[in-house]
Parts: sequence; structure tokens; C-alpha cells
Amino acid sequence: MPITIEVKGDGQEAKVKKDIEDVFDYFAYVDENYSPFKNESQVGKLNRGEKITAEMKKILRLSEETKKDTNGYFDIRRPDGSIDPSGLVKGWAIKNASDILRKLGYKKFFIDAGGDAEISTGNRSVDAGWKWGIRNPFNTREIVKVLSLSNCGIATSGNYERGNHIYNPKTGVSGETDIVSMTVIGSNVYEADRFATAAYAMGTTGIEFIESRQELEGYMIDKRGIATATSGFRKYEIN
Repeated sequence: MPITIEVKGDGQEAKVKKDIEDVFDYFAYVDENYSPFKNESQVGKLNRGEKITAEMKKILRLSEETKKDTNGYFDIRRPDGSIDPSGLVKGWAIKNASDILRKLGYKKFFIDAGGDAEISTGNRSVDAGWKWGIRNPFNTREIVKVLSLSNCGIATSGNYERGNHIYNPKTGVSGETDIVSMTVIGSNVYEADRFATAAYAMGTTGIEFIESRQELEGYMIDKRGIATATSGFRKYEIN
């Protein structure tokens, strides 16, 4: 998936370039180790019953926590019995990559991987937020909402770009939903992404689930093109 990193600061250009390259190297490491499509990845080894690393075990623990947090609507076990933690690893990796930049002293940046992003603006009371768009799932060249985001994460789950890749763990069926897009804003992209995946699997009741969690806001678009937002979502809207 496409990954975009933008950093604003007064650092030397060569150093900034190297630091960003280090972040891309981290994403390459994540892909090599946690892709379900690579035979020698940790996921491949797990599914063959081979020894896995402590980091892979941590991902399994986080996945189990998320399953509990979402009443079973987030489950990394596929209908065929195999394990695929991609729904958690993506947000986890973007958050970790953002922490790399923070440790290097960067305060204003964003990292966007396939439409899910960690957004940092430094001092919230001084720095303006990044403008961020939510795409029309029926016409991805059109933006239906423009947001101002500061020090948070945003993630969108849907079937309009990658097909029916999200399934309902309760039924084991992919694409069994009346919604086409679920966008979630959280304190960071890891929180936003894991709950967006589960809320999308819930169908039209997913937005109610997001509403019930004080730390999250959401924006849902159903198959009829009707949008429903949580009560606090308006604070992010520009238009």
C-alpha cells in the first residue's frame, strides 16, 4: 500500500531525509515479518506451528485484547482457521513509526499508510491542525468531508477499494454489511484502526459502538450514501 510521510521542521535536509528513510526501513521490516502473504514471515511460521518471536506474541496479546474490547467483532482467526493479524498490525506499525519520529525530536508530521494516519501537530494550542479529507466511497476522487486534525489518529475501513476483505467474525461471512465506509478518529492511529475494523464488521450498529466509547469519534456511510456521525465528530469538521 502507498505510504506517505511529511515532516515539518527546521532540521537539516540531509538529516530529515535519512530519518524518513529509517521510518520506511521500519515499514519494510514490518512487511517482511508480518505479511500473511510471505511464507517466512512470523505469520507464516505461526500458521505452521513454528517458533515465533516475542514481538509476534505481543501482537497476539494485543489482538486478544481488541477482541474483548469489541465484543468479539475483531478476530484475527480467519474462517479457514488460519491467523491473519493484518487488521491490528497496520495501525500498530504506523503508531510505532510515528514514535520513531517523536524520539528523533519531530513534533509536526503525519504518516499515512493506505489512508490510515497518525497526525502530530506539537503544541495543540499554538499549531493549527492538518487538513484531512474523507473520500466518497462511491467516487474516490471526491472528498465528502474536510477535517482539521491535531495529535490524533484516523482510520477508515471499507470495501470500496480492496473488496470484501473484512468479515464478520460472528457469521464468518465477508461483505455482509449495509455500510461501505467507517471512519474513526482516536487518540492515535492504533486505537482508531483497530476499532474502525470492528465497527465496520458490526454494520450499521458500528457507529453506535463508536458513540459508546468516549475516546472515539466516527463517521459512517451506508449503501444508500447516507452518512451518520457520532455526536462529537462535528468538532473536527471544516465543511
